[in-house]
Amino acid sequence: MEWKISHGLTGYNEAVDAQEARVEGILDGSQPEQVWLLEHPPLYTAGTSAKPEDLIDRERFPIFATGRGGQHTYHGPGQRIAYVMLDLKQRNAMDIRHYVQQLEGWIIATLASFGIESFTREGRVGVWTYDRKGQEAKIAALGIRVRKWVTYHGIAINLAPDLSHYTGIVPCGIAQYGVTSIADLGIEADMATLDAALKATFPYR
Repeated sequence: MEWKISHGLTGYNEAVDAQEARVEGILDGSQPEQVWLLEHPPLYTAGTSAKPEDLIDRERFPIFATGRGGQHTYHGPGQRIAYVMLDLKQRNAMDIRHYVQQLEGWIIATLASFGIESFTREGRVGVWTYDRKGQEAKIAALGIRVRKWVTYHGIAINLAPDLSHYTGIVPCGIAQYGVTSIADLGIEADMATLDAALKATFPYR
């Protein structure tokens, strides 16, 4: 398993192309599995279930159609992206639902290391917590794609992004709940600390 951290901002298409190449390398045995940690510049992505009416401000940031599952999502500075490229077949773990549950559990365990209680909700994609007003708010998103049992795309945890950037979309098609971040909850942490927590709680070895 290889862990890669990219500093600065990585373009979305660049990241997708690199993942595609890594997936092919994993499939032909020329490259190892990888978890890639990075940040994107401000942008919106539209997953395979995205609804046009959920894109409120088409002019605000670049919009990328993506092959991952899910609806509209925001990515930007201050949000840690973890792209996970695993060979589920070689791991005898060919169960997509279980894989998604593992990613959710990974996020929950990572946030717990900062003293944040988080959870999933039936019928709602992502990982949720309580904001400062005591209301449920999304703190992390996930969307995956699988090719011949090799995974890619992954998760996004809000460390300290500009939360106003979410107003250009209906995040994941869920209008009745807000979004929050580790910083918005009043917890001081930097990206290196979050990365260390992600590596420590990763469910696969």
